[in-house]
Amino acid sequence: MTHSITSWPNGARGALVLNVMYEQWAPGIAPGLGPMGNPLPPGVTDHQALSWADYGWRTGIWRVLESLDAAAVPASFYVSGILTESASSSVRAIVDGGHEICGHSWSQDRLPGALTRDEELAEIVRCVEELTRVGGQRPRGWISPRCTPSAHTAELLAAREFEWFGDVFDADLPYRLDTASGSIVALPFGLEINDLPMTVRYGQPTRELAASFASAAHALVRSGTVGYLDVTVHAHVGCRPAGIAALGEVIQTARSLGLWIATRGDVADRFVDSE
Repeated sequence: MTHSITSWPNGARGALVLNVMYEQWAPGIAPGLGPMGNPLPPGVTDHQALSWADYGWRTGIWRVLESLDAAAVPASFYVSGILTESASSSVRAIVDGGHEICGHSWSQDRLPGALTRDEELAEIVRCVEELTRVGGQRPRGWISPRCTPSAHTAELLAAREFEWFGDVFDADLPYRLDTASGSIVALPFGLEINDLPMTVRYGQPTRELAASFASAAHALVRSGTVGYLDVTVHAHVGCRPAGIAALGEVIQTARSLGLWIATRGDVADRFVDSE
């Protein structure tokens, strides 16, 4: 495994990637992880979780786009393809705002590991074609639902000429992954500063996003090593008022420390240019 990035643009002391997960499930299917915690009896539809998830397309996506525009920073948005049908104007707004749009499968209930190879390929093709048609920007990168690929994901993405994917967690910097269909950049995805596990699973207040980032960013700068930090919010989780406030603090901290605020595509390009 070879890492070739030795520096960031303009002498930046580190890099920050802002990630927005913009997710939707198939009609009538609630997300498996919700804020109430206690599961309902088998066969009972969780209408609370359904409404909670709908906050993403109804309110959260617009709030985070407005906040990023005010701060004049780019982000990487991971978009479920089904949103091209249910919330097409928001998909276009992501691209119009100058952000990177990334593939995130058709719907979040279709986990790659539970699909056949052909079924997974169909999900990828459908997602990328509709995001390109509606958003006007072909996704260069991909993260699977739950960040959990199958044994075939990297090869299928390379075959469809994706440049990078983020379903890897075994390194701090990008590396080249060879598959039967060619190579693809493996762009490790940091899960430590992520609103879903932090606030919903582990019960931390949303403001901890900012505190956790500040701690990690200061440590990165002190270390003098080349590295990047992922900060991730979900449109239906951390794009509520408290999360947007925390995101603003993250941006202020990054700027005060002289970090490069980039998209994941920018980081992948930096790796390719330095190979």
